[in-house]
Amino acid sequence: MPDNSPRADHAAAHRPSWQQTAKGFLHPRVITMLFLGFSAGLPILLIFSSLSIWLREAEVSRSAVTYFSWAALGYSFKFVWAPLVDRLTLPLLGPWLGRRRSWILLAQVAIIMAIIWMASINPAQGQHALTAMALAAVLLGFSSATQDIVIDAYRIESAEAKLQALMSSSYIAGYRIGMLVAGAGALFLADWFGSSKEVYQYGAWQAAYWIMAGVMLIGVACTLLIKEPESSKQLQTDLSTQQLLRFLLLFIALVLAFIGAYILSGPAADSAKQSLAAAFANKHLAGFVVSVLRLSLALAACLGVAWLLTEVNIVDKATVEQTYIEPVRDFFKRYGLHAAWLLLALISLYRISDIVLGVISNVFYTDLGYDKSQIASIVKSFGLGMTLAGGFLGGLLALRYGVMRILLLGAVLGAATNLLFMLLAQHGEPSLLGLIGVIAADNLAAGLASAAFIAFLSALTNIKFTAIQYAIFSSLMTLIPKVLGGYSGSMVDALGYPQFFMLSALLGLPAIVLILLASKRLDLKLPE
Repeated sequence: MPDNSPRADHAAAHRPSWQQTAKGFLHPRVITMLFLGFSAGLPILLIFSSLSIWLREAEVSRSAVTYFSWAALGYSFKFVWAPLVDRLTLPLLGPWLGRRRSWILLAQVAIIMAIIWMASINPAQGQHALTAMALAAVLLGFSSATQDIVIDAYRIESAEAKLQALMSSSYIAGYRIGMLVAGAGALFLADWFGSSKEVYQYGAWQAAYWIMAGVMLIGVACTLLIKEPESSKQLQTDLSTQQLLRFLLLFIALVLAFIGAYILSGPAADSAKQSLAAAFANKHLAGFVVSVLRLSLALAACLGVAWLLTEVNIVDKATVEQTYIEPVRDFFKRYGLHAAWLLLALISLYRISDIVLGVISNVFYTDLGYDKSQIASIVKSFGLGMTLAGGFLGGLLALRYGVMRILLLGAVLGAATNLLFMLLAQHGEPSLLGLIGVIAADNLAAGLASAAFIAFLSALTNIKFTAIQYAIFSSLMTLIPKVLGGYSGSMVDALGYPQFFMLSALLGLPAIVLILLASKRLDLKLPE
């Protein structure tokens, strides 16, 4: 039923016209986000879809290919080092560029180095090459996640709340263009240089990745040209050099604890997988359970090391509390215990349907019989256009009708479009018309949902804790989906593609329920 309340009449009366809304896209800060979005979007597909097709052409197993998606788990744990990025001014670069821009530039240089490292490795040369490729992919994921931390903080600090939906749309547009270049561009290049499913050529993929490293210079140029946000200049750190160095020590110790826990638990994990596989009569379920336990053990090791270092006063306890505890306490204080947990659950599950499907999507297209040129032209190029349309539409609708309504619409459409992949899989043969229809619906829904979701997360963030709070939100957004997505190849092996896509659609239902609960029970004070 339509809302005829005085509040609705007031909101409608003060709603900007379509022309006023569209003019917002010409704001300099909105245009800036287009280029920063490009810089953020380019690296991720060099870990996911482009790398997965490269590995498949090199005859790496499907389950091993999807495991590589875990290399991007840095996106899900970036809240660990976000405080360091937020509070530490880089020497030399910091006084020259400012805190935000100096960190963006450093991350971009690291991204270029990681891509060049990946280009130097031939994954067809065996397990050692795959291990090296995994390490290079982890470095790329870590550097890209660091860039995301700072770009998110830059976006929130550089413009008022009413522009955030449009800036989110512009960011998504740039992000998707970057993904197109790294996805369709890399595939076209590898194909043009002579690599195919039938005849694998390492040199073709090497040249494609070298070119991708060069394209990142667009992001570097943008970083050097833009201005530092005024609010970033005002929020100077109150930590001494000694405190910052001790905090850096804590970060290094946490990384070593996490890696050490994974290495030391390896033999026990292999034994546990075998035992649970026999008990469950399902090796894929056993692998998932063991991996979750192993991840929990690694996180527990990090907490233990942090507690020990603070207890022996190697790391200042007050600094840790101000950096990690205070931003979390602020969030729970602003929304209350029950509402805060509801919001965190919504953040954690909103993109699960989209991400779990996305990990396996390019492998699915290849297995169904589409060649790289078809994937590049339809999935990447045409898909980009639909995503851009969805992103701009989402930004306009969110600004006009409110973020929560469009957030709900995006969740419903996201789950529903996964069912179209099931129909495509059941068809059993490559159909260009079917692929075009599926990609049009899926990418339009994804663009719309992403624009609303980024604006939603930005509205939840307190500008006093911009980097750390947004990093926590965006980490939660991807953690569960990416852990589960790493098993998408194994799930397809066990269930088949049609049943897998049905499952991925059902995974979107909890987010819909949580949005309805949040809309009814919470006063989120989001822009109308």
